[in-house]
Formats: sequence, C-alpha cells, structure tokens
Amino acid sequence: MSIPLKYLSTYSPTVQNQVQQMLDKNTLEKYLLHKYPNVHDVTNDKRLRCYVMDIKNQYLKKSSPLSQIKFDDKIHIINNALGLHTYVSRVQGNKLKSKNEIRIGSLFKKAPEAFLSMITVHELAHLKEKDHNKAFYKLCQYMMSDYHQVELDLRIYLTQIEQFGDIY
Repeated sequence: MSIPLKYLSTYSPTVQNQVQQMLDKNTLEKYLLHKYPNVHDVTNDKRLRCYVMDIKNQYLKKSSPLSQIKFDDKIHIINNALGLHTYVSRVQGNKLKSKNEIRIGSLFKKAPEAFLSMITVHELAHLKEKDHNKAFYKLCQYMMSDYHQVELDLRIYLTQIEQFGDIY
C-alpha cells in the first residue's frame, strides 16, 4: 500500500519508489541505524549554543552575531519546519537594533549528530542567504560536504518517525 511521502515530495520518482519499497518491507529503520547508529550528546540549550557557535566560528566568522540559540518544542508542530532562523529588528531610542536567533526542533535532541549538523548548517546559511537559492545551497555544501545526502536521509528519518515512531 502506497502512502504519500510528504517529506520526499520534491525528490525524483525513483527516490520516492526506493523509499516506498523500504517502507513496504519495513527496512527504513535498518537502513538508518546502519548508516547512523549513534545519537549525539547535545541535549540542552547550553550545549546547543556551543555546538552551533563552533560551526559558525569555523565557517562564518564575519557573519552577524546570534542572540539566541535553543531547542524549541513547538517548531515541528506549528511551523512544519525543523529549525528556524529569525531576524528581529527593534527600535531602541534612536537606534535600530537587530537580532538573529536560531531555534531547532526538540525532535533533534535525540537524533544522529549528522542530522543536527545538517539543520544547524541550514539555519546558519540563512545568516548570509535569506532565500533557498543556488548560493544558499552552495554555502550549505561548503559547511557540510555531504549536505544533500544527509538532508535526504533526514527526510527518510522523518518518514520513518511518521510511519513507525522514533528509532533512537
């Protein structure tokens, strides 16, 4: 029985068919556990801030500062997103102050490190490129060479969670 693969809708029919076959055979979990056997230890906002700042300082030293970095329980449910980069401008007296924030879905507190890294890279790339354009994805690949493969695997992971529940 074929189900809509909402996390994979932008991928080719070939990829969708391969994932559908794994779903039908109930082998998605085996595929993911083989490729990503362990979860990371970034389980609170303080550790997440250090994790994100390490990546930011390695690749985007001269980009805008981040005022807040945290896990957010509401992201996946409300925004149908995995992470959010927000840019807030406020007038304080006669000055315009802007703040950049990164929020990552709490779902990633207990996930493979590659998935947390991919979401982090994606949100950090928004500091330089606001739109999902060619320059944006080039920057993502600069920070994480296997970005596109990990993004596909993350979408497979989300499909697994939706169909059968979490595996980690």
